[in-house]
Amino acid sequence: MTKSEIENPKSEIRKIAVVGPESTGKSTMSAYLADHYHTVWVPEFARDYCAALTEPPTWQDEINMFYGQIALEKEMAPQANKLLICDTTFITVKIWSDEMFGRSPQEVLDALPNHKYDLYLLLDIDLPWQDDPLRDFPHKREHFMDVWHRELQALNANYVLISGTGANRYENAVAAIDKYLNPNSLD
Repeated sequence: MTKSEIENPKSEIRKIAVVGPESTGKSTMSAYLADHYHTVWVPEFARDYCAALTEPPTWQDEINMFYGQIALEKEMAPQANKLLICDTTFITVKIWSDEMFGRSPQEVLDALPNHKYDLYLLLDIDLPWQDDPLRDFPHKREHFMDVWHRELQALNANYVLISGTGANRYENAVAAIDKYLNPNSLD
């Protein structure tokens, strides 16, 4: 064990980001994975933030969601047991800002290459759309799936596409994390 690991035993925590377009089961998957791996998960800050808004999100709201997601992640990290499961990341702020405003907050662009996750699970759009007052684009799922692939590739992110329905979807996510944690194990 290194000196920094002795001084900060949480340095061994691996961050797993559960990401993807709207209505792909990110929150449900995050809760499942946290339970499976006996750890905590970081909820999506923007969900509660947007639920409290009375008007569509503004530019400043996007910046607030960026800082809120980072703060929530930092708050939850000390409670993690080897893995910190993150229900989305602030890449969502970039994607929504680009879509709604045609550009992204500079704070987000500056932070993206430096705020790393060990593994991203990109949830596929193969689940049926579930209506929700906070969801906006049922007709643009393929578009946003393409955007997610491009954003993750631009970051040179380690990511796995998770498809399937029901228990199969969860099994695929667990298999991807297990393979990441134990790359030399036999499948």
